[in-house]
Amino acid sequence: MFQEFSKQFGSSMDPFKDLVNIQTKMLEELTRQQMECTKSCIEATIQQTKEMQKCQNANDLLELQKAYARELEETLRCAGEQNLKALNDARAAIEKVTQEQFDAFDRK
Repeated sequence: MFQEFSKQFGSSMDPFKDLVNIQTKMLEELTRQQMECTKSCIEATIQQTKEMQKCQNANDLLELQKAYARELEETLRCAGEQNLKALNDARAAIEKVTQEQFDAFDRK
């Protein structure tokens, strides 16, 4: 009797384990993306600092700043899109697990 209860309890926890795994994967992906974004921003800043030394007048500096701002904007836009994709993927996976459990409950 105890083994049967233990088996049922273990299988009833599977959806919660699935939800935890989905959330863990999502957080790992978001962390990876944020680290890549930060690295890109730092590299752009270092490159801009190196290029500043080559500026000979205010116009050169202005153009350099514009290019730097465009590069950062593109990096942040891409990061935002990737973050939203990771969140949407996790949401879809959670909805699937939830719907499967509701369907299983409805059949009983």
